Amino acid sequence: MAEPFIAIRNLSKSYTRGGQVIPVLMDISFDIAPGEFLALMGPSGSGKSTLLNCLAGIDRVNAGQIVVGGEDITQLGESALAEWRSRSVGFIFQFYNLIPVLTALENVELPLLLTSLSRSQRREHAVDTLAAVGLADRMDHYPAQLSGGQQQRVAIARAVVTDPDILVADEPTGDLDRASAEDILKLLERLNAELGKTIIMVTHDPRAAQQAHVLRHLDKGELSHVAGQAGL
Repeated sequence: MAEPFIAIRNLSKSYTRGGQVIPVLMDISFDIAPGEFLALMGPSGSGKSTLLNCLAGIDRVNAGQIVVGGEDITQLGESALAEWRSRSVGFIFQFYNLIPVLTALENVELPLLLTSLSRSQRREHAVDTLAAVGLADRMDHYPAQLSGGQQQRVAIARAVVTDPDILVADEPTGDLDRASAEDILKLLERLNAELGKTIIMVTHDPRAAQQAHVLRHLDKGELSHVAGQAGL
């Protein structure tokens, strides 16, 4: 049996508010295979986004391990964790998080500013990535000049332009009409199938979850169910 790409062991996370400890995730353990497309579902407040943020190295856990490619990211210091995030993880958000005063091309080029690529190399990578998501003719448009679906494509291009191993997507179709949502899901499926990206997606939409290989349910901070695609 192949080694998991991501191994989550006894993960717990809580927050403190007004002196009160509020548990969010409780003793969670599971594996994510290389190239897996995982959907996380559950009611609001179940801990889905918190789990996503922990796996992406944004939130620190209170207990447990997250081992990615043999590296325990829960043991990394802040600077090492930030470097790991920039190298290994691409982020896709519900509301795109594009910078309105930058063009589509400039938004996609932003993550490359942290690399050693030259200006011309950064531009070439950004152009190629926008073309790959079907926006070769929208590179000089600003976010306000793009539809919701096009803005999400720009956001996906920005997430993949550094060639990360992992894509984390928090409700990537939540702000889109049905046709645009289907286009985005097809794009994610293509990135998974053709480029082998490991995708972890939080969603409330059963149609979105159907694109995943594996579905996991969270309820009150605990994993309650797992199914393969045939069981969705």
